[in-house]
Amino acid sequence: MVGGLGFALPLADVLEVVRPPALVRVPLGPPGLVGLAQWHGTPTPVLDLSRALGRAGGDGADGRTDGGGVAARVVVVRHQGQPVGLLVDGMAGMIRSTADRIDALTDEEGLEVDSGLLAGVLRDGAVTILDAGALIDRQFGAGWRAAAPRAAALESSGGAASSMAMSAADEAQLVVFEVAGQEFALPVERVREILPKPDSVTRMAKAKAHLLGVMPLRDRLLPLVGLRALFGLGEAGEGGADAGRRVVVVQTDGADASVGVVVDEVRDILRIARSLIDPVPPLLAREAEFEDLDGIARADGGRRLVSVLSAARMFRHGVSLGGEAEVATMDGTGARTNAGAGEAVERFVVFRLAGAEYGLPVAAVQEVLRRPDATTSLPNAPDFVTGVVTLRGAVLPLIDQRRLLHLPAVGEGGGAGVDRGRVVVVAQGEARVGLLVDGLSGLLAVPDSCIGPAPAVSEAQRRLIRRVATPPVGQGAARLILLMDPAALLDMDRLSALLASV
Repeated sequence: MVGGLGFALPLADVLEVVRPPALVRVPLGPPGLVGLAQWHGTPTPVLDLSRALGRAGGDGADGRTDGGGVAARVVVVRHQGQPVGLLVDGMAGMIRSTADRIDALTDEEGLEVDSGLLAGVLRDGAVTILDAGALIDRQFGAGWRAAAPRAAALESSGGAASSMAMSAADEAQLVVFEVAGQEFALPVERVREILPKPDSVTRMAKAKAHLLGVMPLRDRLLPLVGLRALFGLGEAGEGGADAGRRVVVVQTDGADASVGVVVDEVRDILRIARSLIDPVPPLLAREAEFEDLDGIARADGGRRLVSVLSAARMFRHGVSLGGEAEVATMDGTGARTNAGAGEAVERFVVFRLAGAEYGLPVAAVQEVLRRPDATTSLPNAPDFVTGVVTLRGAVLPLIDQRRLLHLPAVGEGGGAGVDRGRVVVVAQGEARVGLLVDGLSGLLAVPDSCIGPAPAVSEAQRRLIRRVATPPVGQGAARLILLMDPAALLDMDRLSALLASV
């Protein structure tokens, strides 16, 4: 049932009928696309048939029923090798019929739906047969294609990412996080990933207060160090709901183990001259409580002081728990070893936008900044360029990601507030742009097996979002992260031409 009308699909075309799953909104898609779902681990676009057929309603799956109160369902069909979900108001059942009882459509039928989307009429029950292939092709247009081989997708984006290695010898990149209102940092090359802290942590007997215990990380155990207790900033339970929300997974030089540092919130990825990172003053360096610091960074012209932690010292704290817990292992390149078989991982900066998560390769991200209070307008710029700011003497154009991706403005369509909005600075050679995003989720290491090509629902989306990541989060569930192509974001002329066609 769709909008009060009954439709049928050949059973041979149907892979499964499921309850409406959780959906991730995909930008730059056709009007009928309600989002991307995971179907048996495969990212699957879901079309709302009410919208696609021009019927009334089409408000998504929440609360959708047909006239008899039957709950909405998603009918999964296969088209050009790619599963596609069709959101319907409800299921009426199955009808067995023969080919001689299927009539062709005529002009006298009085159809309420475009006949180009229909394949015929069943005499048994007078039900119209839907041509799912024609409907999907019309929605996705020339941009639709079956998922390309995974290796080709990885190759197409890997070259761009590898060409963006831009770490300068005289500059440092720091992941900045907050603990009890104070800012600390670790070098970005030492941070393997940033994860939500689990609801429960296994404590170890006779451990010191700052050794919080261990948490599972894939098939290993990760020791946790609490900075609140380590630096005397309060007990682990203090600080309210924001206390200890994140775990920064740290690796050290020459070590085959990692440790989790529990922090309140991730703030920025800061790019700063090494000359602005001072050693700990000698008077403080003699004190035991300051031996965990490598230096103090003077950011924002010295108005902001950030304590830079020693990754090696964090590891030694973790080793205190190592006798009781097996530790997650990585090699020097960040490739994780699981059950004796090495599997490469890719690291991404993950940010939030209109309720969904997006990612960029770490090598493509120069830094992450607080959103500026004011910008300078740029005449004749594309609509999605909100202005420019000056960053260390160079002009940085700012791209409003919501405008770029045709997402609702803040406060519209359920858009979340962006009080903690950030600017993600993407660089390739001399070209740089700043992406305005809602917030920073952190860094994430994703196994190669959890990265695949994104279903192409439009030409613009295919250029900007080539891949998706589906890292597991436990109990058979997985996150769904849309991975953007950094090279495409830096090509303003091509972006403008692409978006003009959407």
